[in-house]
Amino acid sequence: MSDTIESVKCLIIGSGPAGYTAAIYAARANMAPVLYQGEQPGGQLTTTNDVENFPGYPDGITGPEMMIQLQKQAERFGTDVRHGWITEVDFSGDVHKVWVNGEKEIHAATVIISTGASAKYLGLPSEQKYLQLGGGVSACAVCDGFFYRNQDVVIVGAGDSACEEAHYLSKLCRKVTMLVRRDEFRASKIMEARVRNTENIEILMNTETDEVLGDGQVVTGVRAFNNKTGEKFEIPATGFFVAIGHKPNTDIFKDFLDLDETGYIINAEPGTSKTNVEGVFVSGDAADHVYRQAITAAGTGCMAALDAERYLAAKDASFEVSTSTYN
Repeated sequence: MSDTIESVKCLIIGSGPAGYTAAIYAARANMAPVLYQGEQPGGQLTTTNDVENFPGYPDGITGPEMMIQLQKQAERFGTDVRHGWITEVDFSGDVHKVWVNGEKEIHAATVIISTGASAKYLGLPSEQKYLQLGGGVSACAVCDGFFYRNQDVVIVGAGDSACEEAHYLSKLCRKVTMLVRRDEFRASKIMEARVRNTENIEILMNTETDEVLGDGQVVTGVRAFNNKTGEKFEIPATGFFVAIGHKPNTDIFKDFLDLDETGYIINAEPGTSKTNVEGVFVSGDAADHVYRQAITAAGTGCMAALDAERYLAAKDASFEVSTSTYN
C-alpha cells in the first residue's frame, strides 16, 4: 500500500445519476468532492440505449451520453473525477478510511456511497449479446416497456417484482409471456393472482430459457424448454425482460454498515441519506430496492450531498452551509 495518505473533505464512491448529482451539489457547496467512478463508470445507465423518462430531455437521450453530460457538469463545478474503485474501507473510527485499487489510502471527512445495484441476468451468451447491442434485452420494464408498445414480449421471473413488471408490461404490450422456472410462484398470492387474472399474460410453468433469438441486431424471439419434459419450443417476441432480482454493490461495507437481508444499505433515519455510521451517507440503488430509477437516484444523490454538508457544518464551525447549494 502507498505510504502517502490523502485527506479529502468529501469522497463519493461510484458514479451514475446518484454519484454525479451528489458531486454537483457537493462541489457547489465548496466541499471539493473526489469521485471514484468504480468498475462500471456511469453505472447501469451505460447499458441503456435510450432514456426517455428523465426530465429535461424531450427527444430522449442515450444512457452513456447522459452520463457523459452529468460527469462534465460535476467537473464544471470542481469535482475531481477519477478512474478506479474502492477495494476496502474502515469506518470503525472517527476518520473514514478507504483504499483505492488495493493501494492508495484516503481519509475522508464524509463519504457518500453511490455504488448502485447490479441486475441479475441468466448469463446466456445470446442474452448478453442483445443486452450489449441494446436490441431487446432489459432488466427494467418501467424503463424500457414503452419501446415495446403493442408488441409481444417475454419476461423471466417468479417473484413479486417479476409479477409487478409483467403486469406493467401487460398495459403496454399486446402479449406478455411469463416464464416461471418452478411449478409455483415465489411471489405473494395477491401478486400471483394479479398476473393470472390478466388476460394478455400467458404463464408457462416449469419453463426456462434456452436461447434469446435475434437477427444479429434485435431480438426476434425466445427458445424455451420445459424442464420436466425437455420439450423445446420458440416464442415470437421483440423484447426479453429479466426480472430475477438485483444485487446491491455493497459487499465491502458489510462489516461497518447495517444492511438488509439482500445487502441493501439501511437508512439510519427514514427520509435521510444517513447510515448507522456518522459521516457516511448513501444514495441511489445501493439503498433503493423499490424504485430503482435514474430520477430517484439523482434525488437521493442531492439528499446525500446536503446531509454531508450539514454534517460538516455541525462538526466544523469554520465550514458554513453554502446558500448556493439550494439555487
